[in-house]
Amino acid sequence: MVNLLEGGAYLVNGTKVVPESADAIKEISSLTGKTVDKESARKETIAYSILESHNTSGNMDKLKIKFDKLTSHDITFVGIIQTARASGLKKFPIPYVLTNCHNSLCAVGGTINEDDHMFGLSCAKRYGGIYVPPHQAVIHQFAREMLAGGGKMILGSDSHTRYGALGTMAMGEGGPELVKQLLEQTYDINMPGVVAVYLTGEPMRGVGPQDVALAIIGAVFNNGYVKNKVMEFVGPGVSSLSPDFRIGVDVMTTETTCLSSIWRTDDQVKEFYDIHGRVEEYKELNPGEVAYYDGVIEIDLGSIKPMIAMPFHPSNVYTIEEVNNNLDDILNDVEKRALVSLDGKVDFSLKNKVKNGKFMVDQGIIAGCAGGGFENICAAADILKGSYIGSDAFTLSVYPASMPVYMELVKNGCAATIMETGAIMKTAFCGPCFGAGDTPANNAFSIRHSTRNFPNREGSKLQSGQISSVALMDARSIAATAANKGVLTAATDVPAEIGKYKYHFDANIYANRVFDSKGVADESAEIVLGPNIKDWPSMVALTDNLLLKVVSEIHDPVTTTDELIPSGETSSYRSNPLGLAEFTLSRKDPEYVGRAKEVSKAEKAREALLEGKGDKKPCEELPELEGVMSKVKAVFPEVSKENFGIGSTIFAVKPGDGSAREQAASCQKVLGGWANIANEYATKRYRSNLINWGMLPFIIEKGDLPFKNLDYIFVPGIKKAVEEKAAVIKAYVVKEDGLKEFELTLGELTDEERQIILKGCLINYNRV
Repeated sequence: MVNLLEGGAYLVNGTKVVPESADAIKEISSLTGKTVDKESARKETIAYSILESHNTSGNMDKLKIKFDKLTSHDITFVGIIQTARASGLKKFPIPYVLTNCHNSLCAVGGTINEDDHMFGLSCAKRYGGIYVPPHQAVIHQFAREMLAGGGKMILGSDSHTRYGALGTMAMGEGGPELVKQLLEQTYDINMPGVVAVYLTGEPMRGVGPQDVALAIIGAVFNNGYVKNKVMEFVGPGVSSLSPDFRIGVDVMTTETTCLSSIWRTDDQVKEFYDIHGRVEEYKELNPGEVAYYDGVIEIDLGSIKPMIAMPFHPSNVYTIEEVNNNLDDILNDVEKRALVSLDGKVDFSLKNKVKNGKFMVDQGIIAGCAGGGFENICAAADILKGSYIGSDAFTLSVYPASMPVYMELVKNGCAATIMETGAIMKTAFCGPCFGAGDTPANNAFSIRHSTRNFPNREGSKLQSGQISSVALMDARSIAATAANKGVLTAATDVPAEIGKYKYHFDANIYANRVFDSKGVADESAEIVLGPNIKDWPSMVALTDNLLLKVVSEIHDPVTTTDELIPSGETSSYRSNPLGLAEFTLSRKDPEYVGRAKEVSKAEKAREALLEGKGDKKPCEELPELEGVMSKVKAVFPEVSKENFGIGSTIFAVKPGDGSAREQAASCQKVLGGWANIANEYATKRYRSNLINWGMLPFIIEKGDLPFKNLDYIFVPGIKKAVEEKAAVIKAYVVKEDGLKEFELTLGELTDEERQIILKGCLINYNRV
């Protein structure tokens, strides 16, 4: 289904892939009659042209990007605007859309989330933004309908910010990167590699975008083939896919760990813009006559079968046919993965879902930025037509991605068809994707056309002994399963005819409800601050030397942001840094918060002594420090309260897969965290979040660790090492018999990133 080229390759005339070799240039010359070179061909990708037009550095190796537009939702925009306000924000310098699709349930977690919405509306008025009320649209659907533009770049504070199918290069990053854009600073990255996704053929009946996406994720996630690169979709197969289909594949590229995505565009994309009343935003995009790519993913669309990503990761991919034919083997494998993902904290098995040789599903969900598109739901309606889901435990819920999509489903009858089956139609809400909606029963199994299936992503709570699990599937096969009353079924195995429906966009739905300042700021507008909306606490600059206590040690192959800071049940605390921090690592390591707080008390005592505001010594707050510091001073006698800081750190093999939420890092910082130590970082966005919150993104080589949980690590001269760009940083584990040296590195840091770390966080860096 999916083939990965081992090296780079040239794409000639958009239709022929020529793998890099000694004879490649000769072959290209015979095809084109021209002599080309690799470096010139690199500049012929679509990605290069868009990045070049947005780069302000004048150096295409070291990019400083300014985006055209920004977008956030209600779990992230409060923190972003609060950070920007603390840094001197006066006006949104570019269009900034504040959508409300995550905290839509207005009392989840015990506080009133509507306060966040009112904050967003008041800030849109004060600073000149756009405010989309709850239930109107999920963040990415609104962006597709109203923000995307050919050749443009959009930055969003949600990891699934992907609009490449519409010719828009979009990136999902942590909130501080949006703050930089609001302060008219830049997004700084090295020129990324570009990988071609070369499509041929067309999908068979019953195969949808999620099937193609999962096939790609399964092929590239574990080997890092596209990590931090741009995926560029090219080839004749692109035109066999409708824009809705392309969008459904595109949004899932986030799960490959790529940096961004872009697709060649055609008249179908032009029609999409025309339908939405924005045809002037269309731009034809194609690679040049000869374009060089750092890798190629070849996909014959006709070979893709209905897919399923079993728990607990989108890359745990099989065909549905494989699962049904090899239930015992695959369910055994899932149970082995569960032991790692769930730390053996609860009993987990799916074998009780097998009844009379059939794999039974408890719940189906079609929702959000991936599943809630018009064509997905129409196809599901066609498959469900004339069926009913039954009166047993199985349930089906469908969430259209926007009210305009919902309206058209009502008008064309698909909504009625779905509801006649016993399924429920709901409003635009991202909850099923992050654990705040349609939480299944304990030990239940849910199939979802959504974006992720990490542990707890469906809302179960390990700490309460409750566990359910999610598999990712396409809307078509979810509908086929529902029509089969919960028996896992591929859409290709049902005879339903899937029609083509014309989409009509009703612009009045947004015109009558969305607040659009048209970029005009109103300084007289009062910002509405609910009682749960708190300022960021003050943070100190990096000290000359650091003493770090390891307060959590995680050896899972990958640690997700959902494990660093839970998603669903913490939603209403996203605007309260101290309140939210209480949940840090609560699913993975419930002891973390208490340990981090103990260390933080000692640091606060040190700071108070320096400021003349306290009389307690750090070792009085944390008595074990006395012995630790005696060993440190035996080797480094110059260390004193004036030149060293005390903080906590965690070790994780590969932290940061998943969400762009900055809180995965900021919550550690709020609790006194000063660093992470990892073998590698799963995503650029998590590492950027650490840096922007003044945390050191240490890297240690794979192998036996020189330290263990609860050990102290002394890092002398860390401030000087950051300032002088030291390639290797010497650190010492404090042992009973003295200090044991080992080495850390920080990886590449820009000059600005170094200054942010030295100042203690982005707020301090920008504060006048």
